[in-house]
Formats: sequence, C-alpha cells, structure tokens
Amino acid sequence: MTTTIQINGKPTTVQADPDTPILWLLRGELGLTGTKFGCGMALCGACTVHLDGEPVRSCVTPLAAVGARAVTTIEGLEGRAARAVHDAWLTLDVVQCGYCQSGQVMAAAALLARNPKPTDADIDSAMAGNLCRCGTYPRIRAAIHEAAELLART
Repeated sequence: MTTTIQINGKPTTVQADPDTPILWLLRGELGLTGTKFGCGMALCGACTVHLDGEPVRSCVTPLAAVGARAVTTIEGLEGRAARAVHDAWLTLDVVQCGYCQSGQVMAAAALLARNPKPTDADIDSAMAGNLCRCGTYPRIRAAIHEAAELLART
C-alpha cells in the first residue's frame, strides 16, 4: 500500500502495510538511522520519535496510526528546546556509549517544549522508560536542567 506521511517537515511517500511499525520505515526504507531499535516492545525508548510534538515509541507505532500527523526524528529535530537540549548535552558531556541518546534527546526536547522549567519529578516522569545501559541518568537530569536554564536566558 502506498501512503504519504509527513516526516521531518516533508511529505514522504512510503510503500508499506498499515501495520508496519514506523521504525522499520524510518530505518529500512528511508535510511533515517538516528532512531534506534532497542527492544521492539516500547520498553527502552531508543526508538522515540515525535508525533505532532509528542514522544512515541516508533517500534510499536504502526503506519496506520500516523495519518496526517507529523513525524519528527532526531535528524529533523529543531526549535529552541531542541537547540537547548543539544547544547546542554554537549556542555555536560552526557553521552557515554550513545546508543540510547537519540531517544533521550527526543524525550527531553518534548518535555522542555511543553514545560520549560521542569522539576526533578517532571523530568523523572517524562524520561521514565528511556533506559540507559551506561547509567548516565544523573548527567541526563543535569543536562535537562541546564537546557531549561539556557531556554530561560534566550
């Protein structure tokens, strides 16, 4: 079946069954490999993308669920919150192995876009289910706070 969806701000035509997880379209058909396959069961967050600005697990989100909504991957992430997260991640040297980081960044950017001054509890809630095997959680939390400060200054 041929379907046109909005990916990173561009209409994109894909040929796939409506039940196909968008992760497989992004990585396999479109070559957008920044979104990672982790567990395949929506438990780890490595595959997080935005659907109309809200983080979703692309490994379990079927093409049929996208409809007219916009898909944003790590490759297309833009805006003030995204820039602040990017800068904070670099400043605080968050990344260790890096495998989970695109999902972490996508979740953090979505949080800051809707809540520019998150508390630790807000961060914990928004980042729950984004697993980091290297245990960089303290750096991730600190970077989200740093990104919030950057947003407040700009």
